[in-house]
Amino acid sequence: MKKKTVLILLFILLLTTTTSGDLKKRSAENPKIAKIITEISPRNIETIIKKLVSFHTRHTLSDQESEAVGIGAAARWIKAEFDRYSQESGNRLKVELDETTVGPAPRIPKATKLTNIVATLPGTKPESSDRIYVVSGHYDSRASDPLDAKSFAPGANDDASGTAAVMEMARVMSKYEFDATLVFMAVAGEEQGLHGSTHWAEMAKERKLNIEGMITNDIIGSSKDENGHINRNEVRLFAEGLSVTSQTPADLRTTIQTGGENDTPTRQLARRIKELAEEHIVGMKVTIIYRRDRYLRGGDHSPFLDRGYPAVRMSEPNEDYKHQHQDVRKEGNVQYGDLPEFVDYQYVARVARVNAAALAGLALAPAPPKKVEVETINLENSTTLRWEANQEADLAGYQIVWRETTAPNWQKKLFVGNVTRYTVKGISKDNYLFGVQAVDKDGNRSLAVYPKPYRQ
Repeated sequence: MKKKTVLILLFILLLTTTTSGDLKKRSAENPKIAKIITEISPRNIETIIKKLVSFHTRHTLSDQESEAVGIGAAARWIKAEFDRYSQESGNRLKVELDETTVGPAPRIPKATKLTNIVATLPGTKPESSDRIYVVSGHYDSRASDPLDAKSFAPGANDDASGTAAVMEMARVMSKYEFDATLVFMAVAGEEQGLHGSTHWAEMAKERKLNIEGMITNDIIGSSKDENGHINRNEVRLFAEGLSVTSQTPADLRTTIQTGGENDTPTRQLARRIKELAEEHIVGMKVTIIYRRDRYLRGGDHSPFLDRGYPAVRMSEPNEDYKHQHQDVRKEGNVQYGDLPEFVDYQYVARVARVNAAALAGLALAPAPPKKVEVETINLENSTTLRWEANQEADLAGYQIVWRETTAPNWQKKLFVGNVTRYTVKGISKDNYLFGVQAVDKDGNRSLAVYPKPYRQ
């Protein structure tokens, strides 16, 4: 009798642990994500980068008619590659040119056509297909003079590396199905003022597209810093905090008063990217930088941030400025210029896998729960959270996460089942920061949502 009682108690304990414990192991074992990241090929990435370099220059103001030289030839080749990926995936990848004319403007002295190449992989779940995740790299390049459209401007690292990562992700991921929609973009005009990404982001805002996250990859090609130190196991992820464009003044005030400055949608996106990447890629560290970008620099995520979308930038951990925005030349024993010989293709592939793991995890997961609130009704030492129910048919329930107010990442998590209100006993909302995630039956978790105060 005692033995039977012990077995029953062990079963109850196991069930409780499975229900309320950490889902990290379950997510890390997602076979689709594991398979996707193994199919990212350093050799393919090397081929793409060297092909882009072969166009001599991809300056925004360079030749658009030649088949061998200039940005026009590069754009047509990228589109042909995306078209090939689409054919190989059963035409599920929808490829289009997004064109606009810019100028006269700073760094664009005359009216100039800009062409973004956009490949869209539609989501397969009706309740999720309007949810969009965007990943980009810019394919234009430059030499020392930002208006020099003639000189050799290989742009191997800045930013053939990011473009190659996006193209390789499109090749691999277009063969798989995801709940939400993925958009792979090679954009132009970055070196002239982020014009290509600005045009697409503005279009997205006008059409009220539901972009839940955007990642730009810019300068992800070198694992070696200017002193020769090699680091293949880290990538920087720049993530802005408070934003006057994504929150109303009232919401901004509430965020500050409740200590949620580090829990904006962009910071939640960065936090989830870090989790997914480090769960799936052994030894890879995603270092979140709490700012929009580096000093004196900018990236194609900025136009998305300016229009209220969560957006982040990935870059190598240590930059060597001798190989960025430089005329190709040799001074003494020092080689200047952004040449392919300074690119670590294995490292680019690792960063591409970081992106792929994050995008796959986000696009397979349910939407974040809406109207997440923390009840501020009574003086108490527990925390009650409430939210609206998700609509996904494969929803398993919800997970509450929390951490100390000084901690950067979630420290505790509790799966609470398919409910829309839950009290975390003995954990005070005064002492911790909380979030709520939706979880599907495969263990995929949405972005966390920071709660607003609720008072009757």
